[in-house]
Amino acid sequence: MVKIANLKKKKPVIKKIGEPPGTLLYTGDSEKDKIKIRIIDYNEKDFKISEYDHLPENFEKIEKNYIRWINIEGIKQIKTIEELGKGINLHPLVLEDIVNPHQRPKFEDYTEYVFIIIKRLIWDENENEFINEQISLILGSKFLISIKEHESNLFAPVVERIQASKGRVRNMDADYLLYALLDVIIDNYFIVQEVIGELIEQIEDILISDPKIETLQSIYKLKRDIIDLRKSIWPLRAVINSLQREQSDLISEHMQIYLRDIYDHVFRISDSLENYRDIISGMLDMYLSSVSNKMNEIMKVLTIISTIFIPLSFLAGLYGMNFVFMPELQNPLGYPTLLIVMGSILTVMLFYFRRKGWI
Repeated sequence: MVKIANLKKKKPVIKKIGEPPGTLLYTGDSEKDKIKIRIIDYNEKDFKISEYDHLPENFEKIEKNYIRWINIEGIKQIKTIEELGKGINLHPLVLEDIVNPHQRPKFEDYTEYVFIIIKRLIWDENENEFINEQISLILGSKFLISIKEHESNLFAPVVERIQASKGRVRNMDADYLLYALLDVIIDNYFIVQEVIGELIEQIEDILISDPKIETLQSIYKLKRDIIDLRKSIWPLRAVINSLQREQSDLISEHMQIYLRDIYDHVFRISDSLENYRDIISGMLDMYLSSVSNKMNEIMKVLTIISTIFIPLSFLAGLYGMNFVFMPELQNPLGYPTLLIVMGSILTVMLFYFRRKGWI
């Protein structure tokens, strides 16, 4: 039986109920207090990379002609998030959304900065499950801040491009860095899409060959996962639309072509998930049809067996009455004659059923 992946879900907690708006209270499921901060300063000719376990002093001060990328991994330390908010004057509700990793993807323009929430979806082969993680992005005029709940190498390709000066990232402003990070996150969606397609193919093979109750459970589990994935991807279309339509000074006009490319990717993935949901519904119908056909085959076999034994049972019952005046009982060839008659009836019926294609 195929092993169906589970979407790793973060269960919201109710400990924030009753707290005033803007209260910073971590509601995720990470058990690690460790935080990792990487600050990358770069321009067309140079780059600098520094790593910290806390926010350095004057982290908001950026050298002239440099772009600063602050990547924070770990949000359980509320003090660090508070220092980040004070340093670049973030709205308290933005900080609240950062430490509450159960938000829907969204876009908010605060004039001096742009705040984006997006979901990271990735296939974990070791755990055989989908990982759903919130990533917060804050775009300023000369900086970009990315905040993740867990440590990972998700943005390693972008870091390598900065170090090797590949592509346009070193020659562009911070808005292009935002595009590069969004592109990496969305590219992982295609991997998830391929995994779902493979799982669907495996289940379809089982449905055709030998459907069981475990197959039905797998179908329902995959259907729930697709619904959860859709909740993370579908709102992203509105986010990219807002990035395109908002007249923000932080996003230059030449970025529109890149944003349209991202929107096209998101649209394709959303369309694929819709198709997968329809396929899953069809698989449920296929399972019910397969089980019904299998039951019909069983009933057909039982009916044929019953039909064959009805005349045989009749003869056996007739001559089992032991009436004294039955002449066949006195004939020494009566017993073998009855067996021959019963065998002849059996042979004729089997031949008839075979000719009709029933067996």
